[in-house]
Amino acid sequence: MIKLGIIGTNWITQQFVDAIKLSRKFELTSVYSRHDETAKKFAVKNGAQETFTDLEQFFAKGQFDTVYIASPNSLHFEQAELAIRHGKNVIVEKPAFSTQKQMTKIQKLLDDNPKVLYFEAARNIHTENFHAIEKKLGQLKTVQGAEFTYSKYSSRYDLVLDGEEPNVFSLKYAGGALQDLGVYTVYDAVALFGMPEETAYFPQLIRTGVDGKGTAILRYPEYNVTLNFSKITNSHMTSEIYGLKDLIEIDDAGEINAVIYIDDDRNKQVIGNTIDENPMLPEADDFARVINDPQKPQNQKDYNYWRQLSVYVNKVIYNLRQDAHISFVGEKK
Repeated sequence: MIKLGIIGTNWITQQFVDAIKLSRKFELTSVYSRHDETAKKFAVKNGAQETFTDLEQFFAKGQFDTVYIASPNSLHFEQAELAIRHGKNVIVEKPAFSTQKQMTKIQKLLDDNPKVLYFEAARNIHTENFHAIEKKLGQLKTVQGAEFTYSKYSSRYDLVLDGEEPNVFSLKYAGGALQDLGVYTVYDAVALFGMPEETAYFPQLIRTGVDGKGTAILRYPEYNVTLNFSKITNSHMTSEIYGLKDLIEIDDAGEINAVIYIDDDRNKQVIGNTIDENPMLPEADDFARVINDPQKPQNQKDYNYWRQLSVYVNKVIYNLRQDAHISFVGEKK
């Protein structure tokens, strides 16, 4: 049983904890929060044994071997670095890190600590439906690009409209649409098509200075991939991967609940419609599989792929942000 510590007690942490309960491969033992009352409340609700409000003590004395980090984006690097130095496996919510310099430092630290495993929690690429897309894409005779859309209105935007600045919409905490829902679309593109040759980002900035929504264009040798994402509007547009006359239709580039192949004659075939009891369950199972048996050849292959993919996605997101001249508070290039 993998003993898990968590940083962060928000809704996504609760969803991950609910997922590991379904997985039955993890045991939540330790909770860190800046506030003692918050940590204890979360621990009691979820059966954790210990709580901490001091991060150094959490890593030095916590009875866990793997940490799940779901703090504001700007804190991921420092917390992941501390975890690795204490020999803890790291599962960090997307986006893992804000700059390429941070990513490079973490990769070097991982190389120096080969027993420590690192995962970026990009849940969409671990689902059966995503694997169905990968399989069908490999069968297309011609590929002519794609459009991925993931737009969901955030209730936190109501606070922005009221004059506040929540973390997800703050430059101080590395917020914005690209750093949130946009990550899923970048993962879709890079996992399916590889690294683009050029990138461009056209954001719609909001009062706090972050991008509330935007469109990114990834240029490949023979086609473009367009990414549309937003935290200040809703969209019900499907996502599509284009063949010649045929195409793959995806209900949602982030959730990926339904995948349909439409052939040259417009006949439709459902190739993916698995809806997991918890959307984070597939990634939890994948991470547990590797942590429990890291030397198994297939697990090594998957782990190395996910780790490299995280590096690529980080580079694309950073380049997109630089193209749009979006800088975070206190950012070191």
